[in-house]
Amino acid sequence: MGNREDLLRGAKACLLEKGYTRTTVRDIAAAAGVSMAAIGYHYGSREALLNEAMFEAMGEWGASMEQRVAEKLDAAATPAERYEALWTAVIDVFDEYRPLWLTTFEALLVSEHDPELRRQLAGGQQEGIRGVAAQLAGGGEDEVDDATVRTIGAVHTALLTGLMSQHLLDPDRAPVAGEVLAGLRALGARAGGTG
Repeated sequence: MGNREDLLRGAKACLLEKGYTRTTVRDIAAAAGVSMAAIGYHYGSREALLNEAMFEAMGEWGASMEQRVAEKLDAAATPAERYEALWTAVIDVFDEYRPLWLTTFEALLVSEHDPELRRQLAGGQQEGIRGVAAQLAGGGEDEVDDATVRTIGAVHTALLTGLMSQHLLDPDRAPVAGEVLAGLRALGARAGGTG
């Protein structure tokens, strides 16, 4: 591995252990086994490196969920069964990725006073929303239209973020997959005027 990859690996480890604000340049360099100057050379700043590490970790989380869904479903599963399996996977892997969610929420708070961080996080969020929209709509990211991104992708992401905050604060009372779907159906009935 080169210094760039070592730094990314070290930054991910630090993020998960210490969080966003408590991770220092010295921590990352020590975890990566490289000089502190290498961070500036390869990434420009601590924040740029931490953001890339966080986005890569989120990608790993997404891949882990997709793998778990694929392992549990057969090809004949209905869209509703697939969606419930997705929520089951989200909840099943939560404990494994809890430090990542804490770090993500921490970075969101920090971004209120850091316009560059906010811009980077917003860009990463939009990529994630487009990816979710494509996955749920059953097409490629370049094929999904903006309306699907702004509805299916953005609303699913909002639900996901809310569910993860509930699991961080009160995991015993946070909804499970079947309850998420039941809630969505009940809200849909109310929004459609039939409930």
